[in-house]
Amino acid sequence: MSTTPPVLAIPGISVGLSTRLQDGLAKVDELITATVDYDDPLIADASAHLFDAGGKRVRPLLTLLAAELGTGPNPDVVAAAAGCELTHLASLYHDDVMDEADVRRGVPSANAKYDNSTAILIGDLLFGKASELVAGLGAEAVLIQARTFVRLCAGQIRDDRPSPPGVDPVEYYLGVLADKAGALIATSARYGAMFSGCSAETVDVITAFGERLGVAFQMADDLIDISSDGTETGKTPGTDLREGVATLAVLYARAGTDPRDARLRELLGGDLRDDARLTEALDLLRTNAALEQARERTRAVGAEAVALLGGLPESDAKTALTALVTSVVDRLG
Repeated sequence: MSTTPPVLAIPGISVGLSTRLQDGLAKVDELITATVDYDDPLIADASAHLFDAGGKRVRPLLTLLAAELGTGPNPDVVAAAAGCELTHLASLYHDDVMDEADVRRGVPSANAKYDNSTAILIGDLLFGKASELVAGLGAEAVLIQARTFVRLCAGQIRDDRPSPPGVDPVEYYLGVLADKAGALIATSARYGAMFSGCSAETVDVITAFGERLGVAFQMADDLIDISSDGTETGKTPGTDLREGVATLAVLYARAGTDPRDARLRELLGGDLRDDARLTEALDLLRTNAALEQARERTRAVGAEAVALLGGLPESDAKTALTALVTSVVDRLG
C-alpha cells in the first residue's frame, strides 16, 4: 500500500496551502490506487510496484498548485493529476527496460523483479489506465494527452541517438529534454489551470512555465546521476554514462580543451560499461569544471521558468510555484 509522500520541500509555503496540497495528493493517491487495482494478483502487484515504492509526485503536485491559480482543486483536477502521474509511472517501466536498470526508487525495478516483457506490458497497461482517466475529462484533454504521449516517445527516441552532424549537441540535448521531460510536466500544469477555471492567458503561462520547469527538473536529475552515491535517490549512479547517454556535464567536458582533462575526455569517448572505467570517469567528472557549468545552466533554465510567472497576480500559489523551481533545481535526490 502506497503512503502519500510529504509535499516536496517548498521554502516559504503557507501552512494553509501546504495542507490543501497534502490533502489533494492524498486524493490523487487514492484514485491511483483504485485505478491500478486488478483482479489478477500478478497484474495488480506489478502495476502498483513503482507507485508503492514512493516518488516525489512532482507532476500531480504541480497540477494541484496550478489549480490554486483558479478556483482550486476539484474532482476533475484530481483525475487529471492522477492521469499525469500514471503516464509518468508508465514511462518509468519502459525506461528501465531500455536502460536495463536494476533499481528504481530504492527497490528492484519492474524488469528486474518480473521480466522485460511484463514490465513493458505493465507500462502499456498504465498508459491505458491514464488515458481512461483523461477520457472522462473531455475531448480537449484527450487530445492534449495524445500529443504529450507523442512528444514523450519522440524525446526518448532522440535521447538514444547522438546529435546529427551540424547540430549543436547542447541545443539537441535541451530539445530532447523538452520532449521527454518538459512535455508531461507542462501538461500537468496545464490541466490544473484548465480544470480550475483559469483564463486562457493564465493557462498559456503556466503551460510554458511547466515545460521550462520540466527541462530544469531533468537537467537536475542528470546532475544527480553523476554527483549522487545513490543513497538518496534509490538509483544507481552513473547510469547515463554506462548507457552512453551524453548529458550536459558530459557534453561540456567533451568540448573542453584543458590538457589536464585529457584522461576524462578519453574515458567519455569510450565504452563505460566496465565498472572500473565507469568509476574512474565518475570520480573525474565530479571534480571537473564541466559539472559546475552544467549546474549554472540548470539554474538559468530555472530562472527562465520563474520569469514566465512575472505577469501573474501575487498569491500564495505564485510564491509556491516560484519556490518550487528552487526546490527542483537545487535538490539532492
